[in-house]
Amino acid sequence: MPHATDILSAVTEIVEEVTGLDPAEVTAEKSFTEDLDIDSLSMVEITVAIEDRFGVRIPDDRVPELRTVGDLVDHLADHRGAGRP
Repeated sequence: MPHATDILSAVTEIVEEVTGLDPAEVTAEKSFTEDLDIDSLSMVEITVAIEDRFGVRIPDDRVPELRTVGDLVDHLADHRGAGRP
C-alpha cells in the first residue's frame, strides 16, 4: 500500500496534469481553491483521476470537505490504510 509521501506525489502529478500547475506549488498545506485557484470543474477532473489511480471512490458530498492537498492525501491514506504512524 502506498505511503503518504507516495500519495502526495501521485496527487501532485494528477493536479499538474489537470491544471498545468507547477508541481513545486502543490504542497500538503495548500488549499485547492484559495491557494491553487482550482475551480470546481477541475476538482471533478482531479477527483475522477484520483479515483482511477487509487481504485477508491470519493463520495460527492465528501469532496468539499477535502479543502487542502493534505486533506485529500490523508483521506486516501486512511481509506487505503496507509500512511499511519
